[in-house]
Amino acid sequence: MPKITDLMEHAGRPGLIAGIGAVLLAPVILPVVAGIGKPVAKSLIKGGIVAYEKSKGAFAELGETWEDIVAEAKAEIAESQYQRVFEPGANAVETHPKD
Repeated sequence: MPKITDLMEHAGRPGLIAGIGAVLLAPVILPVVAGIGKPVAKSLIKGGIVAYEKSKGAFAELGETWEDIVAEAKAEIAESQYQRVFEPGANAVETHPKD
């Protein structure tokens, strides 16, 4: 695991200056970033909630449509399993399962 002294040796003088500058400016920069970041984060969360609410209705309709399609497919399968037989001279239609 690298030590902090190894990092300082590789960063050199510019890295040391940038580190000291970051430490000195952190109390000034962090509140500004937090002040900007909080409204942005809040608007992203609100947008996500609105999108979720709208998609709930769409997914409910999609689920109902899917259930209707599955029911129709099952009905067609059940109907195809029976063969309608027309007998000459008979008034009624009888159904017989296919063998």
